[in-house]
Amino acid sequence: MNSLKKLIATLSLVATAATASAAPQLVDDFSNPDANSLGLPRLFADDSSAGGKTTTDYLVSEGTLEAKGDIQPPRGQPGWASTVFLLEATGQPQDLSEYEGIQLKIRIEKGNLSISANSSEITNFDYHAAPIARKAGDTFQEVKVPFASMRRAWSEQTELNTETIASLSLIAYDMQPGSFAFEVEEIGFY
Repeated sequence: MNSLKKLIATLSLVATAATASAAPQLVDDFSNPDANSLGLPRLFADDSSAGGKTTTDYLVSEGTLEAKGDIQPPRGQPGWASTVFLLEATGQPQDLSEYEGIQLKIRIEKGNLSISANSSEITNFDYHAAPIARKAGDTFQEVKVPFASMRRAWSEQTELNTETIASLSLIAYDMQPGSFAFEVEEIGFY
């Protein structure tokens, strides 16, 4: 009888795992001006809470997010403007271990840009991130950022736990006053 209970419990776990939904591959294709492809609002933040005076204009239109702005860093800190893409309505971490990394279709006109995977295990906002290099030309580029290449900026280096990702952030940044401009057509996982 005990082995029968174990078998039923095991089959129940297998059935539950088989019906659990996988984390979606596409996070945002900007087809909706008010919400990402998961139906969640995009969040925008900047360095003003730390004394900076960065300004940004955002426009979502015809399947593209366009961001332009001027970075005015707070004294002794980098300036930044961030677009946050939630993966779940309440901010609960999602298991992205089935994916290798983050994929974007992006065009960077000017400025510095990075992408971060925001793990619920990180409590000091030093999320695992990677710069996105500006490529010559006027066309959109497909950029793949492996999770394994993402690093923390000032904290002890730890491995990114891809089972605890709550959101992604696309961040324009600079140590000096300057401007930035970029457009994104798609963000997701590969």
